Amino acid sequence: MEYRVNRRTGDRISVLGLGTSSLTGSGEAEGLETLRAAFEAGINYFDLAAAESAAFPLFGKAFAGVREQVRYQIHFGAVYGDGKSYGWTTRPEAIRSSVDWQLRALGTDYIDYGFLHCLDEESDWEDYQKSGALDFLLEQKKAGVVRHIGLSSHTPSLIHKILDTGLVDQLMFSLNPAYDYQHGEYANGSGAERTALYRRCEAEGVGISVMKPFAGGQLLDKSASPFGTALTQYQCLQYALDRPGVLTVLPGVRDREDLERLLDFFSAPEAERDYSAISALTPRDMEGVCVYCNHCQPCPAGLDVGLINKYYDLARSGDALAADHYRNLSLQADACVSCGHCNRRCPFHVDQVARMAEIRDYFAQK
Repeated sequence: MEYRVNRRTGDRISVLGLGTSSLTGSGEAEGLETLRAAFEAGINYFDLAAAESAAFPLFGKAFAGVREQVRYQIHFGAVYGDGKSYGWTTRPEAIRSSVDWQLRALGTDYIDYGFLHCLDEESDWEDYQKSGALDFLLEQKKAGVVRHIGLSSHTPSLIHKILDTGLVDQLMFSLNPAYDYQHGEYANGSGAERTALYRRCEAEGVGISVMKPFAGGQLLDKSASPFGTALTQYQCLQYALDRPGVLTVLPGVRDREDLERLLDFFSAPEAERDYSAISALTPRDMEGVCVYCNHCQPCPAGLDVGLINKYYDLARSGDALAADHYRNLSLQADACVSCGHCNRRCPFHVDQVARMAEIRDYFAQK
């Protein structure tokens, strides 16, 4: 397993986590074994916006002896009770009752990440504040029941507004090639706006946990994929993990077979993770923009072209650490020999030779 650290909280988080929407469909015994196998494989981050309340006791049983070693996202606004399905509300009394039930079912007295749940419209955020739901979440944070605050949303413009408050340590966002390229139900914001959000999160240390990495299965189906071809799970996972700010991707699994297929991501060859097929459908505002896919590799001069671009973009977004990371690279942009190999291979038509000169000059002035 690979891990990334949330710079605001210090938590070490597995790059593959788990969603829970499908976990209860195979029965209690299979669900328990799946969760235990996930933990043994190094997965330590779990989203609990479940479809059914039956998921919560499974976690309570599976992780009873290792609670301090796992991290839960609990959503203040996703309401449950014994035998109930998912519901959504901003009423604080209903949220309080649901959170109390979730804690009992999980067998724990604290929440790692208490989430502002599914705020997609300005009115949702206003309701959350006016109703007292936000006050309740902040009270739980002050009391130590909630350790960190998160936000779940599909809307970049609203996310920026809430990030401005300084409350949020972790963002759960719908991130995949289809949505980034303006195709699908939750393709909110232009490609440039979504990229700017990822860079802001990276610069400010707000971790991103990714929901809907396969666009609800759309990307895995040739007939439904906007790219004219089916992508694989591994291509989608790699795409998400290459975006700035992303700490973990949270696909759902039904059973151990699904889990084993997911974990094979780490042993899959690079060719099976290559998502350059998405270049067949490039939005106008993303044409000529490096997405750090490294399809241009290998560089004859040995440069990590994608990483150099990533640190440059982040540094320009105000991330001081990115500039330090750039300077620690063994080969920097000034090592470019202008051979044009990367330009010929780039599926997004980026003039990387010009970019290397631009990046060289930028850091020379810092």
